[in-house]
Amino acid sequence: MVDYDGRMGSVYVAGRGMSPEGVRRWTAALAAYLPERRPVQILDLGSGSGRFTPGLADEFHGPVYGVEPSDRMRETAERAAAHPAVTYLKGSAEDIPLPEASVDGVLMFLSFHHFPDQLKALQEVHRVLRPGGVAFLRSQFANLMPDLFWYDYFPSARAVDAGMYLTVEQSQQLARQAGLVPDDELVWVTTEEPRTFRAAYERLKLRALSTFEHLPEDEIAPGFERFAVDVQRDPDRLVPVYSAAMLVLTRPGR
Repeated sequence: MVDYDGRMGSVYVAGRGMSPEGVRRWTAALAAYLPERRPVQILDLGSGSGRFTPGLADEFHGPVYGVEPSDRMRETAERAAAHPAVTYLKGSAEDIPLPEASVDGVLMFLSFHHFPDQLKALQEVHRVLRPGGVAFLRSQFANLMPDLFWYDYFPSARAVDAGMYLTVEQSQQLARQAGLVPDDELVWVTTEEPRTFRAAYERLKLRALSTFEHLPEDEIAPGFERFAVDVQRDPDRLVPVYSAAMLVLTRPGR
């Protein structure tokens, strides 16, 4: 478990922020599976600092509910990501503070691996979705882990990341147990803008990725030292841009 009320809550916005264009690319990907009518009601489950929530309101004309268990992250969202169509609520994935069949869509953006009881969370997602509603599970998957360039500096990071996530098949099976129907095919979205080696280093050294919460301390400092040396040698080199996988889950019925 990661304590987002502690250090991570203080660095998350700077270390994990997304450009407005990146948010728009994601909301456009969601729109392909949601009704054309407006408004469309959306739940941002594990909304964190609200990096997506206002963009969902802009795309789907609200109302949008951001449910987040961390007080610090939710307070940050209320201050820095306010929107007239957005309501931030204290709650968890296993106990969503919304009525049954109250939303058309649910976004779980890199939050699923933090849910203590993933099956119960998906059962709650099924409960709050209207019949025919769609949930979007944007996650890493243990059998589709990208070969991130910065793994070279932290020898344990690849295994740590893979250990945090389920495979695609495991995720699909949990969804079926919860009464949701998973699409057979993943949706792949490329939203990151190319970054220079220096910009990537400055962002990563904030340690806003949960990976660093699980790495051995004696690996972190030497890794960043080697990283910094390479940045000095070639600061303007562009780092790879990775496509991200998303699983689409539907509550049956209309």
